[in-house]
Amino acid sequence: LLYQYAQLIGARRIFEMGSAIGYSTIWLARGAGPEATVYYTDGDPKNAEEAQGYFERAGVAGRVKVLVGNSLELIHRVTGEFDLIFNDVDKHDYPAVFRLAVPRLRRGGLFITDNVFWSGRVARKAADKNTRAIQEFNRLLYSSPDLWTTLLPLRDGLAVCLKL
Repeated sequence: LLYQYAQLIGARRIFEMGSAIGYSTIWLARGAGPEATVYYTDGDPKNAEEAQGYFERAGVAGRVKVLVGNSLELIHRVTGEFDLIFNDVDKHDYPAVFRLAVPRLRRGGLFITDNVFWSGRVARKAADKNTRAIQEFNRLLYSSPDLWTTLLPLRDGLAVCLKL
């Protein structure tokens, strides 16, 4: 699906927030094509090292820029707008990601977020900070006049937001 969305909008600049071992990064890079740049971000240097090996084997290493550290800080190190931002950071950071990512997205770009259903917990009163953060994030998505948001019932929920 990430491949398809990257292709559909002709994404050339992609920022991935929370990349782990790079599985999503590979699909984004393949979908965007050889002229694209995908910024991989993860706080664990071991994840980044493992991901780099996967990027080389997948033939996308030349279009992936590996950044190690906190995604919420790293986004400030890359200038300009993005065509697509994919969010899969620690769930308690979702509201902060919304506030940082949406202004950096070009009009017509996509803001995609994983785990927005959080195993159904978002439909109930929340006791833990992760669930409360995702609930707040979902409210931010739907109340934003800058986004057209759809929550897809795939696995743990995927938010796909078009910047208006």
